[in-house]
Amino acid sequence: MSLLNMKLCASLAALAVMAATPCAFASDKVIDNASLEVGGGAKVQMVRFGVQKDWNQRWFQSNGTHLSGYWDASIAQWRGNAYQDVDGQHQNITNIGFTPVFRFQADDMSGWYGEAGIGLNLLSKRYDNDSNRLSTAFQFGDHLGAGYVFANQWDVGMKIQHFSNGGYKKPNSGVNFLVLKVSRAF
Repeated sequence: MSLLNMKLCASLAALAVMAATPCAFASDKVIDNASLEVGGGAKVQMVRFGVQKDWNQRWFQSNGTHLSGYWDASIAQWRGNAYQDVDGQHQNITNIGFTPVFRFQADDMSGWYGEAGIGLNLLSKRYDNDSNRLSTAFQFGDHLGAGYVFANQWDVGMKIQHFSNGGYKKPNSGVNFLVLKVSRAF
């Protein structure tokens, strides 16, 4: 079994354990949500597992809506399919991230929402795939997304995510993903 498959299996197993034991996480209030995300970009795919903690703050409350947010800690696996511009050559990268996310949503925490975040990410190696290169392992990750929270607290969303080092070292062509997220509140 490849390292990518082992990490994917471990992430899925962790998500299954969290989904099966929500009371254990709800009681200590350290984690109140877990997510699984899959995404893709130019000759690159990504799978990510995350845990979240709601800020329990509400700003700009009006007409049944408010601005709030949450902390997101994640681990992801990227698979580039054109390492050093060679189609079929693969590059596997592990990404660890921490992101504060702002979310505009209904006061009852269900229905449609929009969100945006920018966070810190550490890559296991420098990205070099399909003419896109990142010169550092440290990256900023920002995203814009929208989704829907169902009455049973399942959340399904889409987001556009961009990774780059903010231009402090070249090359810095960035990496973009379109991401599908499924999460569950405890």
